[in-house]
Amino acid sequence: MEKRRTALVTGASRGIGRAIAVRLAKEGCNVAVIYAGNKEAAEETCRMIEQYGVESLCVCCDVSNPEQSKRAVQKVCESFGGIDILVNNAGIVKDALVLSMKEEDFQKVLETNLNGAFYMIKNTYHQFMKKRQGRIINISSVSGLMGNAGQANYAAAKAGMIGLTKSVAKELAARNVTCNAIAPGFIQTDMTAALPAKVREGAESQIPMKRMGTGEDIAAAVAFLAGEEARYITGQVLCVDGGLNM
Repeated sequence: MEKRRTALVTGASRGIGRAIAVRLAKEGCNVAVIYAGNKEAAEETCRMIEQYGVESLCVCCDVSNPEQSKRAVQKVCESFGGIDILVNNAGIVKDALVLSMKEEDFQKVLETNLNGAFYMIKNTYHQFMKKRQGRIINISSVSGLMGNAGQANYAAAKAGMIGLTKSVAKELAARNVTCNAIAPGFIQTDMTAALPAKVREGAESQIPMKRMGTGEDIAAAVAFLAGEEARYITGQVLCVDGGLNM
């Protein structure tokens, strides 16, 4: 029997991360659920994963902390014998116009959204090189391609993620390891559900398809890039945004 692949998904306790983790379980992967604070939500994700007859593992980790990131990767490798798919999805927002944005809020968003992805890649790098195969998928954002008023920190981090993706793709391509980014547009999450109806309608009116996407839309793109059919695709940014960034 073919050995199951192992996926590590950061920010997997809810929203897009949970959808990705569950989809990869459906594809037959064991999944490590990396979460920052909500243990109950992470354990719920694990239960959803295990319904597909695969194994799960909950690991608490602040990805902006390099030591915690290192320990989390070690724990996953000890439990599953290695990592085949890395999905960097963990992210936070601290929105404000530049004039009123606190310096620490700019820094914190970069530390979690961009540095966090770098630490995870750095700590799994040797694994991928040794195996001479693997998939790294970074969840960026259309904000990183278009910019967004009130999100200078978030857009800068997500744009940086695209540069990180392309650089890592060039470094690891000869080892048969691909590194790609997905740029979601407006996606239905707890965060967007909490927006006032007028704000939601305004956001949807900007989308050519006139509706928000779902976490499952992003998860489907991850499943494709993590699969065998995407073996010759690397260094790319796939927009899953209903045509927003055309």
